[in-house]
Amino acid sequence: MSFDPAFTFGTIAAAALIGLGVSHAVDGSQSGAPVAVGELVVLAPGSFNHSQPGEFLKDNHPAPAPVLKETIDAPLEIMKFQVSASDYDRCVSDGACKPADSRLAGNVPATGVSFTDALAYANWLSARTGETWRLPTDLEWAYAAGERFRADIEAGEGDPADPARRWLTQYRNEVALGRKSDPEPREPGSFGLNSKGVADIAGNVWEWTSTCYAHATMSGGGIASSISNCGVHVVEGFHRTYMSNFIRDGKSGGCAVGTPPDNLGFRLVHDHGGFLQAALRRLGLT
Repeated sequence: MSFDPAFTFGTIAAAALIGLGVSHAVDGSQSGAPVAVGELVVLAPGSFNHSQPGEFLKDNHPAPAPVLKETIDAPLEIMKFQVSASDYDRCVSDGACKPADSRLAGNVPATGVSFTDALAYANWLSARTGETWRLPTDLEWAYAAGERFRADIEAGEGDPADPARRWLTQYRNEVALGRKSDPEPREPGSFGLNSKGVADIAGNVWEWTSTCYAHATMSGGGIASSISNCGVHVVEGFHRTYMSNFIRDGKSGGCAVGTPPDNLGFRLVHDHGGFLQAALRRLGLT
């Protein structure tokens, strides 16, 4: 059977243009408990204006985060729902993940997990499926979040030389958004879909990303220098915040401004090479 590779990729890319939900399941029969991967959403490449993550200083005072035009230059394939407690428990059963702090089980989001726990799960799933699964970057998560993305809560205009006043202003700005404590994880889909078909964005489970916390110095209209601290990672949810890698409960510490995250969980990105190859195999073209 002959085929045109450009046509095949174009067909898959066309599906991505409408944010197609793709069912992806792997039996994981190599060893241990079965592995099941839920529904995925494929997003078309695109550009958007993105508030940069991290702490920014100008003239030794806090400054608003710069907003840059960013581009996702390849289809982005991301889990429609967060990793569930039952899926995470399979990794625990295999001895590759530590038990979560949350005692919930079944078809609810896995919570009570740290960055290192989420990374261990991604590595385990990659090994079991022979594909590449990873945490999304801050940029990828924001792109998938669409209209539900909210960057850091900033103090806005004020006296940058008064840290206490600035912190209080940040806290008041968050309170004004009307967020209330909502500690009990709910079943998938409880917070609905965004415009891109991704579920439960900015609900009561905040999600780990692979982006390190950055401390940057501004000069003129741009970033003059930046130092990354990969002991702390970006967490996305009702708004963006930052947590130390070992934190499993946002209320126990970290760098959150104002009200801490209700729960810490995650969803994964499936790198495109594996998706395209699997699609070609299903079509009988490889």
